[in-house]
Amino acid sequence: MIEAALQSTAGILCLALVFDAVIGDPPALWNRLPHPVVLFGNLIGWGELRWNRSETSIAACRRGGVLLVILLLIAAVLTGWLLHRVLSFVSYGWLLEAVVASVFLAQRSLHDHVAAVARAFETEGLQGARRAVSMIVGRDPEQLDEGGVSRAAIETAAENFSDGVVAPAFWYLLAGLPGLLAYKALNTADSMIGHKNERYLMFGWASARLDDLANLIPARFSAMLIWAAAFVVPGADARSSIRSTLRDARQHRSPNAGWPEAAMAGALGLRLAGPRVYGGRIVEDAWMGAGGADADMSDIRRALTLFRLACGALILVTGFLALAT
Repeated sequence: MIEAALQSTAGILCLALVFDAVIGDPPALWNRLPHPVVLFGNLIGWGELRWNRSETSIAACRRGGVLLVILLLIAAVLTGWLLHRVLSFVSYGWLLEAVVASVFLAQRSLHDHVAAVARAFETEGLQGARRAVSMIVGRDPEQLDEGGVSRAAIETAAENFSDGVVAPAFWYLLAGLPGLLAYKALNTADSMIGHKNERYLMFGWASARLDDLANLIPARFSAMLIWAAAFVVPGADARSSIRSTLRDARQHRSPNAGWPEAAMAGALGLRLAGPRVYGGRIVEDAWMGAGGADADMSDIRRALTLFRLACGALILVTGFLALAT
């Protein structure tokens, strides 16, 4: 029974989540081989050079962006299908598929990047923390005080828990490796060309809208996992987390990011999001949560505890689904 459960889609996903949590992305491997997400990025870069030119009309630019997303998704789905078919003919192919799926999850890498901000506060002070947080956020780190750096790190943990962990897990559970690779390709496109600026507003329109759609369910489930974690973390407030999510999430400028951010803000008794500076420009946004804005290193540590337990809750859910199928 256990072996059959492990070979199910949910069982393979459960193993992949465990592998990613324990091993993560070994630098020694990816220093020698291109990460699959880098390959997606290369294809996106090629498409932009070809179809997002300054002399191109607005309509043609949007069509080019749509065409790029279609080609990207076809390539991702076919690659995922071929990988699954090849592995199905290999002894213990289900175990190898779990290893492949783990490459597209980000529990360990996200945790380590956010934890690096807290360590930098301890060893190098504010300047070191600014350098560390600049590796994971797009806002100007020199504009951030201790509270700003801490909130940026916590927001990254919350938002990327949704699109770096829960969403790829959701799409693998729904459609196997083809669904997982398609989601990661789409999410990579959104991060590269889905920006609301003059260069990408039209060309990245399709990737941004489809990424919003792909994350609708995962973002809301991510909030629920944070609620569950808040019930068992000392000092976290699960009821406040639920209230903040239901009250504030829809006020966020993103249709999805507000859900895990509001859940994290309420659990920690903080205010997250709000106005932020990107490239010297203030981007207005609603505050998530009703607590204080003066976060510090200890709040990053508390957020990481919630993150770990929320990841653990996701593993338990997939394990239960594996045993139930």
